[in-house]
Parts: sequence; C-alpha cells; structure tokens
Amino acid sequence: MNTAARPRHHPSAQPASIDPSLRAQWSALTAPTDPATEFTADMTADLPAPTRRWLNRAIAPGTPLRRAAIVRQHGQIRIGGWHDYEADWALSPLNGFIWSATTHLGPIAISGYDRYTRGSGEMRWRLFGLLPLMTASGADVTRSAAGRLAAEFCFVPATALASQVRWSEVDHSKATATIDLAGISHPVTITVATDGTLTRVDVPRWGQPTAADYAEHLFTALLDGPEATYDGFTIRSAARAGWWQCPDHCATEEFIRFAIDHVDYR
Repeated sequence: MNTAARPRHHPSAQPASIDPSLRAQWSALTAPTDPATEFTADMTADLPAPTRRWLNRAIAPGTPLRRAAIVRQHGQIRIGGWHDYEADWALSPLNGFIWSATTHLGPIAISGYDRYTRGSGEMRWRLFGLLPLMTASGADVTRSAAGRLAAEFCFVPATALASQVRWSEVDHSKATATIDLAGISHPVTITVATDGTLTRVDVPRWGQPTAADYAEHLFTALLDGPEATYDGFTIRSAARAGWWQCPDHCATEEFIRFAIDHVDYR
C-alpha cells in the first residue's frame, strides 16, 4: 500500500467509528486548549539547540499553542502479514489518546481501539464490530500505552513548550524530553536535522514484542514522509514505527506504517 497522503479529510469531533463507550473521553481529550497562547520564537530560547531548531520550523509565529489534535490517518499494520487500515485518532499528549481503527484479514473486518485515558490503558478489538477478538488492560498495558503517548507528542508540537516537559540536550542533533505519565518518567529522544526537520523519535517503552514477559524495549519511529502544515503547525506526514534496536537492526520489528490525511488542532 502506498502511504502517500490522501486528499485532506476534515475529521469531526466525534467520528462515527468511535466506540460509544469512549465518546465522553474523546470529547475531553479534544476540548479546545484554553488559553492558547500565541507562539513567538523567544519561547524556545532556553531549550536545547535541536529542540529550538525543530520548534522554530514546526510552529509558525503567531500560531495559537493548541495542545490537542484530531487526526485522520491510513496505513499498514502487521498482523502476521501487512494489512491496510484507516484510523481516527484523538491525541492530547499530556492527557491521553484514543486510536480507533479498522482493518481486514481477507474478508474479515476487524475494528476496535487502543487508548490511554483517565490514567489507564486498554486495547479492545472485535470481528465485524461485534465478536470479541482481543481485550487487554491492567498495569502492563497502561505502562505501555503511556510510553506510546509520550512519544507521540511530536505530532502536537506545542506540547514541547509545556512546563510538564523537561528538556536536556544529548548532542547537536538530539535532545531528550522527559514526560511523566502513569507515575513513570518517559525519556523521549528526538533527532533533528540541521534545517530543523524532525527525523526520528526513540523511547524506552514497556512492551511485549515477543513471546517473552513484558519488559522495557527501545521503541522507534522513523519520520520519513513529506512535511504538511495544519493550523500553523508543520509536521512529518508519514512514519514507520516498531520495537527496533536501531541503528543495528532497524526494521526487523517494524509493525506499523502510516500517513496522516488531516489534523485538526484544538
């Protein structure tokens, strides 16, 4: 499947695909940022050089610093083989996410969601929207979902300026943002090109990529798609992600590829 961006689709505040049990949580995550202070370059003055380059490229001067988003995306997910999917995504990186998707295994439709909301994580997937296929929750799922949420702040750049995000410089091209979620500090390292383009995100994330017990593994997203601008924010519009041990074994555990069709910053 080609993950090039499709014609822009403006997602509604309540996509029809959302599980009814999540509608109140979706609304809470996507409530407008208040107040949404306007961005100026001097806001980045005390940040590490890579972070400063990224944000000054990613946020246009005068842009309201909205810290929530509704995202429409499509791509491929690996379930045995690679399968096309479409998803609606509510993202508030300091609060939670809901990722509601649909895919097919041959003629079998699979739909459901992953979420981290109200301090807990859950996965719930059904066949044909009715028959339970997989449900998971509990401490391990919550910790893993929180790590995912921390890494996804790169799609809501205003989050990087929040007081809850603590920055440290690694080197000229890398900086680490530490974000506290689910009672755990998540160090998220971004890699930034000399022109300010964000190219990679790494986080030690709790998970179970193999049959072994849950443990902390390197989770990496390679942001290699073109840039797109929505509501004054410029982001990479495509990525590949997985439980990779980069740079030596990149792509050996890649499990998702996606392109963003539209973002509505809130």
